[in-house]
Order: sequence, then C-alpha cells, then structure tokens
Amino acid sequence: MSSPSSTPSRRGNRRGRVTPAQTPRSEDARSSPYQRRRGEDSTSTGELQPMPTSPGADLQSPAAQDTLFSSPAQIHSSAIPLDFDVSSPLTYGTPSSRVEGTPRSGARGTPVRQRPDLGSARKGLQVDLQSDVAATEDIVASEQSLGQKLVIWGTDVNVSTCKENFQRFLQRFIDPLAKEEENIGIDITEPLYMQRLGEINVIGEPFLNVNCEHIKSFDKNLYRQLICYPQEVIPTFDMAVNEIFFDCYPDSILEHQIQVRPFNALKTKNMRNLNPEDIDQLIAISGMVIRTSQLIPEMQEAFFQCQVCAHTARVEIDRGRIAEPSVCERCHTTHSMALIHNRSVFSDKQMIKLQESPEDMPAGQTPHTVILFAHNDLVDKVQPGDRVNVTGIYRAVPIRVNSRVSNVKSVYKTHIDVIHYRKTDAKRLHGFDEEAEQKLFSEKRVELLKELSRKPDIYERLASALAPSIYEHEDIKKGILLQLFGGTRKDFSHTGRGKFRAEINILLCGDPGTSKSQLLQYVYNLVPRGQYTSGKGSSAVGLTAYVMKDPETRQLVLQTGALVLSDNGICCIDEFDKMNESTRSVLHEVMEQQTLSIAKAGIICQLNARTSILAAANPIESQWNPKKTTIENIQLPHTLLSRFDLIFLMLDPQDEAYDRRLAHHLVALYYQSEEQVEEEFMDMAVLKDYIAYAHSMVMPRLSQEASQALIEAITKDMFEEALRALADDDFLTVTGKTVRLL
Repeated sequence: MSSPSSTPSRRGNRRGRVTPAQTPRSEDARSSPYQRRRGEDSTSTGELQPMPTSPGADLQSPAAQDTLFSSPAQIHSSAIPLDFDVSSPLTYGTPSSRVEGTPRSGARGTPVRQRPDLGSARKGLQVDLQSDVAATEDIVASEQSLGQKLVIWGTDVNVSTCKENFQRFLQRFIDPLAKEEENIGIDITEPLYMQRLGEINVIGEPFLNVNCEHIKSFDKNLYRQLICYPQEVIPTFDMAVNEIFFDCYPDSILEHQIQVRPFNALKTKNMRNLNPEDIDQLIAISGMVIRTSQLIPEMQEAFFQCQVCAHTARVEIDRGRIAEPSVCERCHTTHSMALIHNRSVFSDKQMIKLQESPEDMPAGQTPHTVILFAHNDLVDKVQPGDRVNVTGIYRAVPIRVNSRVSNVKSVYKTHIDVIHYRKTDAKRLHGFDEEAEQKLFSEKRVELLKELSRKPDIYERLASALAPSIYEHEDIKKGILLQLFGGTRKDFSHTGRGKFRAEINILLCGDPGTSKSQLLQYVYNLVPRGQYTSGKGSSAVGLTAYVMKDPETRQLVLQTGALVLSDNGICCIDEFDKMNESTRSVLHEVMEQQTLSIAKAGIICQLNARTSILAAANPIESQWNPKKTTIENIQLPHTLLSRFDLIFLMLDPQDEAYDRRLAHHLVALYYQSEEQVEEEFMDMAVLKDYIAYAHSMVMPRLSQEASQALIEAITKDMFEEALRALADDDFLTVTGKTVRLL
C-alpha cells in the first residue's frame, strides 16, 4: 500500500478521469488494486490507516481509492465520501489482525463470501465529527486521532471502536445466569463465546449465534447501535469475530467466513405493531410459517462481454437494478455489451410467508401475514407449519406504477430480511431446534426420566398429568397419551408396499358438555405442529390445499391447508359430525396413506400429511341414544370410522353421586391455590420432557410373548365379538387393517 505522495502520476490520471457512480470494472482492473496493496503493504509508513470497511469490500472506483487513502492535510470538507458499500453484497475474506482498508481475501484457504441478508443500496460515507482540525497540526497526531472522529454517515457508528467493543465482549463475557444443565459441554466460568469459537473450529459450521440480551448486559451502547444500525454494525461484528478466530486457530479451514447471527433481540414486535419507525432496524417477530417458495437465484454481480472486441466487465447490482455499461472501455462501441448469465454471480433466495400465531391474535380479528426473504444458508431451514421466532431487518421497497416505466408509487411494500431463525416454543412438546435436540436433556434430567420410567404406575402417573383440570376420563387420557407418543413407523418400500403409518387417530363421541372440546384444545396447545379446526368452518380445500396466483410472479402456486401444516403433528377437528361429505372425503387418504394427492390447475403433486387426527363428534340428537348404533348416532360412514384406531364414547352418567364428585372437583379448581394443585399432579415440564425423550430416543419392538398374546386375543375374542356385532348390525367389523394397527 503506497502513500499518496509516492504516486503523483497515478493520482493525477485518476482525478482527470470522469468516473460514474457505478463504474464497471474489467477483469484486469478488478484485481490490480488487490495486488498493488499486497505488494506495497510493507512500504507504507506515514499514511493514514483507513477505517476498516466490510471484509473484502473492493474499492468501487479509482476515485474512491483517492479518497480512501487521502491524508488529513488534504481534507477540506467535513464529509469524506467513501464509495465502499458498508453493507451487502459483501465479499468476505479472511481478515488479518492488522487494521487495513480491505482485509486480505481468500487467505488461509477460505473463499470469499457474500451476505445478501444485509443488502443495502446505501453507499457509506464517513463524516469527520471535528472538521475544524488545523492543517498545521502534526500529521502523525492527526492520523492517530482521525480514526476516532470518523463515523459512518447517518449513524454514530465508529467502525474501529465498534469492532474493539465487540472483540472485548467475545473475549470477556461470562453469562452470570448460565446453568450447567442448559449448557452441556460449556464451562460457565469461562468466556462463553470463545468456547463457541472453539466449537466452530471442531464442527466446521461458520456461524456464530449471539444472544442480544448478552450484548445489552455487557455494553448497552453497542446493543443500541446493533438495533438501530444493523446493516452497518453486523459486518463490523463479522470482521471482529473472524480476526479473533483466525488468530486463535490460524490453521483452521472453513467453508466460508464466520457470520454473526444475532437473536433474542429485546425489540420483539407484534406484526400489528410494525410501523415506519422500525424500517432498517433489527427486529424480532414470532409466527407460524404458512408458505415457502422454491429457490430463487438472485444476481449479485453481473458479467458483461463486448460483442465487438470481447472485452469483459463486472457490475455489482445496485437496488436490484443492473447498470449495463453503455460504452465499451476498450473499443468505445456503444450498446455492445451483452450479459453472460453463466459467468454472473448469484445467491440463493427464498420467499417465506409468516402468519400471526393464533395465541397472539386479538379476538375477532383475521391473522396478519409478513413476507420474509431468506438468503443462502437460511434457505429451506423452515417448513410450513413451523412456529418460529425470526430476527431480521425490516425493509421497505418502492412499488412501480407500471413494470414498463420507472415511476414508483408513494406507498412502499415491506418485508423482512432474515438473519436468524429460532424454532422454539417452551410451551409445546418437541419445540426445540433439531440441532439442539441432544443438548436439551442433561445427564441429570435423563437419569430422572429413566428412574421415572421404572415406576410400576408410570402409565397412570402420566395419564393423570394430562389435562388435570378435566375430571375422570382416565381411559381417554391414556389413549391421547399414546397418540402423543406415537407408534413405530415401518418402511417396506424395498418390497413395493410403501410405509405403514405410526400415527394414531382418535375419535371422541358422546353427549354434549363432556369436555371433548377441552381435550382437543389441551392437545392443540401442547404439540408444536398442531392445527385446530372446526367442522362447520372447514372446507375441503382449507384442509388439504388450494391453488392461488402468486402476487409477485403471477404464477399459480399451491397454498397448503391444515392437514399439511400439521405434518408430523396432530390436527384437532371439532364438530366432526357437522362436516359435509365432500370435506370428510379428503380425510380417507390422509388417515391411511399419510399423503395428500393434488391435481388442480395443472399442478400435480403428492404432499406429506403424516399427521394424527383427533376428532370430536356430537350425536345428531340432543343426547346419545343407546338404542341406536354408533353409525346411526353420529352419521359417519363406515369407511371413515374404520380409519380411527381408538373410538371413545363419552356419556353423562346422570348419577347423583357422580354429579356430586364432579361439582366438588370443579369448585376445588377455584378455591385451591396453584401450589396445591401442582403438588397433586406431576410437573408439566417433566411430562413434556418424558414424551419428547421417548419420542426421539425410544423405538420399541414387540417381544415374542407380546406377539403371541396379541395373536391369541385377535383370533379368539375379537373376531367372535366382531361376528356378533355384524350379525346384530351393531358396530364396526374387525379387518386386517385393525390387526395391523394393533
């Protein structure tokens, strides 16, 4: 890196050249600044050390190089325009430990990397906060102090100070609230994030998830800058963490540079409360994913070639527009540059539609939706039906009046650029990240669960902990408990028979007012991928899928319904008897084959619907008629009833002693304290952990004794009862399907 005074002829030529705002760079010119800085780095002695920009952010034009390497004696204005892009598209190289204008890229075996999730069209300007510095001051002293006076234009972010503060945070922060059972393999007396960097070196995943609450407790000003100016601060965090990492592990080879992903921002917003003051700030919202698009290639750098002289040039995308060079730099032919797609640089992009969670929605209101855009490694991280907490940057983009003209409307369209996903819900089963599944249970917790499983009355204990506010119905609670555990899925694809489902379907039918809907609500609030629908308010397309026109691409897309959204979960359907025949007919394939076949508007596909059905039905009369069969009471076809594995009849006994016990139970719910109620039943957290651990770790198989007992029961008792029921036209017959389900 040579000083400005050592190359007068080169500087003079640059200043005499007219350079547009977005100058195309040729292949030779693009690499020359990098080679020149590397070759002359050791000869720079008295020049100003420029502010560190984004790692690998190349100088956009020769004029920008003049400004960037200017000495303080040549500054005549308080605003120093630096034509580097402080945010993405950012090319990330391995930063050196020294303060350079552009860190070395591609060193130590790590390729360049871009972060379109921080994309911004703003060009960074650094402003001198003390412009009245006398030109007669000592130049060396000015060079030492100027770095502390420059901030990014429009912010109060000083890059070097911000980087030093974040490095201090990484090296010193110890979480005072950390617990050993929640941090498996982490020494809570040592700096937390230095141990995380050690895990990155071992595992090789170049992402550092940083808890914003930790930053706030360590440095409130740094947290404020992160929330208010994320597209300037996060690239600085990336520089800081890469410098520390490669200083500690110089021989480490990663797929790309480490990227900081902040989460748990305390500025958690409700979708309804998002307003213009949140634009370009770091926000966190929660919701349920209802749609994900296919992968969209987004151009980051366009490659042009002259059709006359074959001269090439690269142009970075600015505000989503490709600034096509109008004149070839070599032959000066106008309109001769052609875009070469296969040599352009693209990044992965995905559109996600996030809907407001039912528990966050005000009564009587329709759910709001927000558009998310995920980039690169965050693509395909979530699926429809997932409940997620999203941390990202709130954006607003103009809308064109017409696609053929450049005029835009005064109303802007908003979206969120995703930086971090967190698939967690503490109130629900299995509501944690799949990557953290093994870390969820500590050794003490696993030992407690195993000790609990050895108790002879474990089945009754778990059943009593399920919906403790509902009186009796112990057998029904045991059946729902089995549904939460699920069965063991058998795969016979190699024989051509496909897979046998492991999900259990349950039907609750009986008199009104027997807590059927309460049980459904309890299960819905317990499972992570659960959906709750009512028979009268559901249609066939609402349960399965429907075709709609994408407002962005104007193409027909498939919008999934409740059954697909509850894949690997439970779909609770209330008022099952009120459904019309066309709506119930779509359940036949879902309840048996666990798939959903669609052939609509030219879209032919098969969706996974591996969901358990928990349905509740009332009799057609005001009460259950014991003189009629089950089919006559609820008016459901035999083909649909045969797909339910467990059918429970919930009747009101109309007994004075029972009513007295029920009244005592209901009154006790109001006069007993919460502590007394909790002492009587198993802790709900233990129940959740027990089911989650068994669901993920235990794959049971039938023993020889159990198999023989099941065969004898089927051949002797069940078929005899089925024959009597068939002769009396009373109930359902037992088929081979029933035997397989058992």
